[in-house]
Amino acid sequence: MVLSMVLSEEGAPLLEVQNVSLAFGGVQALQGVDLQARRGEILAIIGPNGAGKTSLINAICGHYHPQHGRILFTGRDITRLRPHRIAALGIARTFQNLALVRELSVLDNIMLGRHVRMRSGALACALYWGLAQAEDVRHRAIVERIIDFLEIEAIRKVPAGALPYGLQKRVELGRALALEPQLLLLDEPMAGMNLEEKEDIARFILDIQEEFGTGIILIEHDMGVVMDISDRVIVLDVGRKICEGKPEEVAHDPLVIKAYLGAAVA
Repeated sequence: MVLSMVLSEEGAPLLEVQNVSLAFGGVQALQGVDLQARRGEILAIIGPNGAGKTSLINAICGHYHPQHGRILFTGRDITRLRPHRIAALGIARTFQNLALVRELSVLDNIMLGRHVRMRSGALACALYWGLAQAEDVRHRAIVERIIDFLEIEAIRKVPAGALPYGLQKRVELGRALALEPQLLLLDEPMAGMNLEEKEDIARFILDIQEEFGTGIILIEHDMGVVMDISDRVIVLDVGRKICEGKPEEVAHDPLVIKAYLGAAVA
């Protein structure tokens, strides 16, 4: 499977979050947060509930607009762009809670991830049916390769709502991959999973990193997973970044232990 990507300037960060602050009324969700995400790395963001992790992801995706600071993607300022514009640039995400269309098949749910790549609208389908059909064939070929990659060929025609939770999470990952992202944002992709399901998702995340060179930002509470697959870790607490470094460094940082871990992770 080959996903097309537009390479950023050599050596430049894929994503930069610069001094971003976000407030809802009197609640300060983010306070002067800085980070850089690089192509081909897995950057984990951890912290206690209410630390601002999902607020940060929502700001990157354009669902929230910060009051201060900037967000740059491949050098372009995306701070005020709408979510569909940001998605079209190559940022895809999964959600804490499943956002699949339960009545649609696995294949059709993943096809929904192609919507920002589609050129033929209803008028084109009516007037230039052949061109629209050719485009549909191309999109379906990409989706079929994703289905093969995620090892869900046997359930491709099954309604998403009829699947076990772990497989639904895998389908949601497939829909994000269908965007052909340069940056993939995973918001607690293993929440609610058993050990075997977590191992499968961790394997797919590593395969995405290795095969496609995709930048990945991972929010995850399972510290074993974070320590095993992350290249770098950022820790948030009450909206502030309190630590950044390699997993083994973060696991033994006194501020992180006090705010989140309770004890150093072996």
